[in-house]
Amino acid sequence: MPLSPVGRALAGAACLVAASTAASPAADGVAPVRECESLAKLSLPHATITSAARVDGASFAPPQGQPMTGLPAFCRVAGVLAPTSDSHIELEVWLPAAGWNGKLQGIGNGGLAGSIGYDGLGLAVSRGYAAASTDTGHKGSPIDGKWALGHPEKVVDFGHRAIHETAVAAKAIVAAYYGTSPRRSYFAGCSNGGRQALMEAQRYPDDYDGLVVGAPAASWTGLFAGFVWNAQAMADAAAQVPPAKLQAIERAVLGACDKSDGVADGVLARPEACGFDPRTIVCKDKDAADCLAPAQADALAKIYSGPRARDGQRVFPGFPPGAETGPGGWGLWITGASPGTSLQAVFATQIGANMVFDRPDWDLKTYAYERDQAVVEAKLAKNLNATDPDLGAFRRRGGKLIVFHGRNDPALPVQATIDYVESVRARLGRDAADSFLRLYLMPGLQHCFGGPGASFCGGLSVPVGAPDRDFSAALERWVDEGVAPGTMIAVKPAEGPSLATLSAAAASATLRRPLCPYPQAAVFKGEGSPDDPAGYRCETR
Repeated sequence: MPLSPVGRALAGAACLVAASTAASPAADGVAPVRECESLAKLSLPHATITSAARVDGASFAPPQGQPMTGLPAFCRVAGVLAPTSDSHIELEVWLPAAGWNGKLQGIGNGGLAGSIGYDGLGLAVSRGYAAASTDTGHKGSPIDGKWALGHPEKVVDFGHRAIHETAVAAKAIVAAYYGTSPRRSYFAGCSNGGRQALMEAQRYPDDYDGLVVGAPAASWTGLFAGFVWNAQAMADAAAQVPPAKLQAIERAVLGACDKSDGVADGVLARPEACGFDPRTIVCKDKDAADCLAPAQADALAKIYSGPRARDGQRVFPGFPPGAETGPGGWGLWITGASPGTSLQAVFATQIGANMVFDRPDWDLKTYAYERDQAVVEAKLAKNLNATDPDLGAFRRRGGKLIVFHGRNDPALPVQATIDYVESVRARLGRDAADSFLRLYLMPGLQHCFGGPGASFCGGLSVPVGAPDRDFSAALERWVDEGVAPGTMIAVKPAEGPSLATLSAAAASATLRRPLCPYPQAAVFKGEGSPDDPAGYRCETR
């Protein structure tokens, strides 16, 4: 069943799986050395195993979500971790009953988490992986932060502790079931899941051998300032940009900048260089759907600029023009149907009310950067920001990191990810950073998936494609064989409800684009088809 726009946008690790289409594990994999049910008696630090039962496959009905079909037999272990007296971290570990490939896959969470990623577990176990997922210490909608009010330890669990504790417990469960620890452990996540992956590299470098980091919500405090800035820019009804005008904005942006990369394809290769001025489409007479009111143009300019202090200094990156329309575009994330209804405004309100100011009635319109941001930093930075550039310990133990971000992400500004990668390079040196870290910027990709460009290159869970077409496959080859990823091929498959559907359609996709490792970008040579990756070269601009 297709997800709603909100569900798609908050998929996090984006493990949206119809498990029946997944490949079966190899028959010659590792077999268990004990009965699944015996794991219920396993003793782990500050952990309680609540159930351990064999599932014979064919079909499985998770506590939430759609029934899953075509699964292999697996051992389902559920438990609760309590590292503090106010912690209640639920986790599940799924273990193939036969054909385990020796690997553990950790699954990231989207939004404010609050649930187990059953779809991700299903895809992983169907491909021979043991897999682990957690609710990060609370139950609820990924856009509801009420659980955090008055519970600072739960904020720590959500921020980083739950993912780490889950990795430790999962490895112990795997070792108990198969009689051997995982030979490799991987983690994939997007959005908050990308932030979780960076937290693992920064704080717990021994947990995973390789991490796929999609569109990371790394600077929680910077994002908060940006979300509030955008919502305040459109707080007045006269300044709010309605969904009906997004098409006109996108059309004007493409008219101004689409051909600048040599290909008129509806995708901006470098949207940050567009320089589109929204005042050029201000209504000359009465208001209409194909033009902007002056207040709307001013609001749009503020969103492009990003939050600024009173002295004009940039606080956090803004959002570049392009890819405004579509179910996962600006209408969902930035502008909303009316003032205060965008997902950015919802997240800012939930975070401000329940994590910062401890007032359920807190109104984001009352926020003032010079007065309030110091409080935000004091409350959130220590446990939620994944911005430490010192990844030396992760590098020294042989860890590898592939980061990707859509150039037209309307949820999290791509420039923030570029800035973080540059900070790692500055801290460790470019050669050292390049020895274990790759960044890919994807033109036309919105938040994690979707958008007008070649928006799919795997990497949202376990491998589903070849190493030059799937970030996860490239990561595993890098870790196992030492082959660093180079140019990748992204495609735009037909829209579908699942990662499995997307991967199946990828081989026949006609829109294909090369992805060059940052700081290079693909430049069309001017000959041949723009949908043929061979028609491009990688250049540093």
